[in-house]
Amino acid sequence: MPQLTSADLMETLQTCFDLARNPKTQTDASEIFAEVQQQLTDHDAVTQELVNRLWKEVVTARRSAAFWEQISDVERTMTEQLAANHVQLQQNYLRLMQEQ
Repeated sequence: MPQLTSADLMETLQTCFDLARNPKTQTDASEIFAEVQQQLTDHDAVTQELVNRLWKEVVTARRSAAFWEQISDVERTMTEQLAANHVQLQQNYLRLMQEQ
C-alpha cells in the first residue's frame, strides 16, 4: 500500500468511523483500520498503541449504541402495541355497555 498523506489518513479514518456505526459493517471498518495502522509503522509504538486502543473504544461504543437503539425500538413497538390494545379494549367496553 502506498504511503498516504495525513489528509488521506484522516479521510480513511473517517470512513472507518462511518462504517463502525453499523454493526453489520464493523468488520469492513476493522479491515480498513488495519490498513491505517500499517501506515503508522513509521511512528513510535506508543502512538500505535494509543490509536489501537482508541479504535477499540470507538467500536465498543458503536456496538453499545446500536444495542441500545435496538432496545429502544423494541420498547417503542411494545408501547405502541400496548396503546393500541388499550384503545381496542376501551372500544369493546363501550360497545358492551351500549348493548346492555
